[in-house]
Amino acid sequence: MMTTVEETPRTGWRGAWRAAHAPVAGVPRWARIAAHAIPLLVLPSGLWRIATVVFNVGGDGLRHGAEDSAVGLPIPVYVTLLSVFSELLAFTAIGLIAPWGEVFPRWMPILRGRRVPIRAAVVPAALGASVLTVLWTYAAIQITLGSTLQGDPLPDDFPTVALHGWRLAFFLATYAPLLLWGPLLILLTTAYWRRRSTDTAA
Repeated sequence: MMTTVEETPRTGWRGAWRAAHAPVAGVPRWARIAAHAIPLLVLPSGLWRIATVVFNVGGDGLRHGAEDSAVGLPIPVYVTLLSVFSELLAFTAIGLIAPWGEVFPRWMPILRGRRVPIRAAVVPAALGASVLTVLWTYAAIQITLGSTLQGDPLPDDFPTVALHGWRLAFFLATYAPLLLWGPLLILLTTAYWRRRSTDTAA
């Protein structure tokens, strides 16, 4: 039988912001810092994509414009949606330290107030962390080698090929933090699992 947990009501934008970010009891300080850092680490790359592709700021040599992406959307629209989605995905790391990661929030019908099953949070977070770690490590290796792992040259519109000078340095500065996304999420997921498992056992 599923039990319900009372949520402290919070009103207004300020209350909603605090409710979304406030940690639960037992979360170590390093986990709070890591969870809040992840959305900030992802933000620069999203802003770079939007500035370069949507507003054509410093993007000489990169293919963009009105042509459609692989999913049929115009490139600027696709890049904007991708950047917003990435930031929302990064924000879910807060759920590994906040009450809404342990108890379904009030705005969710049927599930509101019920405990979030540990596996429902840990499995997606662990899979996501693994994919992110592999993805951005692979990208970093490509950039370092100047080619794919198969030895093929990078395409002409690849940022490290198309960009030079301060534009290249700016690109690298905005994307380098993404290398930390996966590892930090792995640590947060492990801490979440240990905390919830201990609470359940108690």
